[in-house]
Amino acid sequence: MNILIVEDDKVLSLLLSKMVERLSQVVVGTATKGETAIALAKELKPDLILMDIMLEDNIDGIEAILELRKLNYDYPVIFITGNSDNYNKTRAEATNYVDYLIKPINFEELKSSFDKVKI
Repeated sequence: MNILIVEDDKVLSLLLSKMVERLSQVVVGTATKGETAIALAKELKPDLILMDIMLEDNIDGIEAILELRKLNYDYPVIFITGNSDNYNKTRAEATNYVDYLIKPINFEELKSSFDKVKI
């Protein structure tokens, strides 16, 4: 699978990249901002997006996915967030996500989420 990682924490982005590679998948791009994530998703057409919710610009991860959905891009998404509040989880449900993981995550959690992706 080709994976787009959207994470504003550079260290965590690198860690996620290493986990993805360990799962024998390919990271096709990374982004730290919602606008960039939307542009890269449209250009790269990933098989899966790993999406943080809080990003560097005024578009959060949920808004970015909702914008892609409006444009008929139905990429599977796994949210990986530090926010365990119900507000964001409820907002994220509108995206029909594959999984919603709370940071910090480990390799086994990510592997389990990848197993849920239907391509």
